[in-house]
Amino acid sequence: MFLHPYPDEIVRLATETLKTNRVAVFIVSYHAERHIEKVLERIPTWVAQSLAEVFIIDDNSSDATVSRAVEAQWAAANAPLRVFSTPYNQGYGGNQRLGYLYAIAQKFDIVVLLHGDGQYAPEYLPEILAEYSRPDGADAVYGSRFLTKLGALRGRMPLYKFVGNRVLTWLQNKIIGSNLSELHSGYRSYRTSALSKVPFEANSLGFDFDSDIIIQFTAAGLAIREVAIPTFYGDEICRVDGVKYAAACIKSALQYRLMQLEIFYNPKFDIPNRARKYTIKQSPTSVHSYVRGRPLAKSSAMLDLGGGDGSAVSLSHADAGVSVTVIDQFISVGDEIGNRAAVHPRMRHVEGDLDGDWPAALGETRYQTVIALDILEHLKAPEKAARQIFSMMEPGGKLYASTGNIAYIVIRFIHLIGHFNYGRRGILDLTHTRLFTVSSFRRLIRNAGFRIDAVHGFGPPIADLSEASSGLLPVIDRFSAWIAQFWKGVFAYQIMIEATRPDSVETLMSHTFVDHRRSVKTPSSA
Repeated sequence: MFLHPYPDEIVRLATETLKTNRVAVFIVSYHAERHIEKVLERIPTWVAQSLAEVFIIDDNSSDATVSRAVEAQWAAANAPLRVFSTPYNQGYGGNQRLGYLYAIAQKFDIVVLLHGDGQYAPEYLPEILAEYSRPDGADAVYGSRFLTKLGALRGRMPLYKFVGNRVLTWLQNKIIGSNLSELHSGYRSYRTSALSKVPFEANSLGFDFDSDIIIQFTAAGLAIREVAIPTFYGDEICRVDGVKYAAACIKSALQYRLMQLEIFYNPKFDIPNRARKYTIKQSPTSVHSYVRGRPLAKSSAMLDLGGGDGSAVSLSHADAGVSVTVIDQFISVGDEIGNRAAVHPRMRHVEGDLDGDWPAALGETRYQTVIALDILEHLKAPEKAARQIFSMMEPGGKLYASTGNIAYIVIRFIHLIGHFNYGRRGILDLTHTRLFTVSSFRRLIRNAGFRIDAVHGFGPPIADLSEASSGLLPVIDRFSAWIAQFWKGVFAYQIMIEATRPDSVETLMSHTFVDHRRSVKTPSSA
């Protein structure tokens, strides 16, 4: 047992946390018959008496862990002690998943994780709990063995584990953008309100569960605090395959980073409360900039199909005197999690289901210009929508329609190695129902009756999507724009077609099938 004095400030803050929160201690155990009773004994008495509950989940051990826990001496004045056992082995991550779901269901405010083998000191529970009462607050508090210089080595951590932990923590911090002194401590605690904000149920069932949840908290912008804890290596059995564990941690970190580039998707890193707005592209080489720069006649009528609040393109034309109508499924559209943006009074906003009979909502107006930027791929029947666009345009009107290129070189490579990964946006957006190449998008527009005037290729919006500023990004943008035009089928990330709406077949028939003989007087009729 550690002889651990508690500073007055730690006692005060920890006591405040215990008084103002329902705190539970969750002990994971597997073949811990030699240690489980001692772990319970080492919980400070004044903490044990103020907890809401201590619960143990044994992961289907074949030894006497459960019976030792049930028979353990536990004072009546302490919080209730409950002992559970899984029906079959869940794995370290699976056991945590059950415990956190239980903590949420029981409406505990804070849950602290301990290990049944005693590797993490129960005596340091006050330090963990104290952090929740500090002014800056915390959504999670971890114990770190590396905040004290060389403390891990003094605690008999094997050198190879020390080095491996340092290297792996550094790599993960760099990849996921965290700044923790240790990502591999099992001494953890969480506010259940924070756990409810991340999809931890989808995490790995193995030891890399802990890595997944750090990524989730980082992505959700939740605050993780660390406190120094001692390192203790005794006679416990290590069940972690270090190489396999490290590979799984790096794999998760890379998957998360690829999701930020929108070329990979994994639901466990799709954080529900992460605000994601449709990116309005400002780069001069982007689709939005190109269409904003089209010289439209003042007072001419323009229709923006699926344009949201119109701020991406239409507002600039409305400011220049164009009569703009924006039609979308919502009168005003904000970010992807349902927030509405204010509509712009200089434009007409019409609500309409673009998969339905939306022309009826627009009345008799016919438009000289229609833009359908990155919208047709979202519809159930883009062929029908293209014909509807044709019907709403005046002869000679111009259509600007864009979509992602499923044959883009990066996507080709991903397919080549056997992956087809949908994402939150981009070419393989989860909401896309149809995917196009240059040729199939041309065919879609041509079959609707349009005459194609030009096909433009655009590179990926690297500068617009990047959170970092760099003088190199505009150079990369210009190069990707040039090569996208050079070989659109392979290097164009986005395709845009300019097309003209010619006379309809019905109009041509009405002008063609006029019997000129019947309109000319013959001599015999004079």
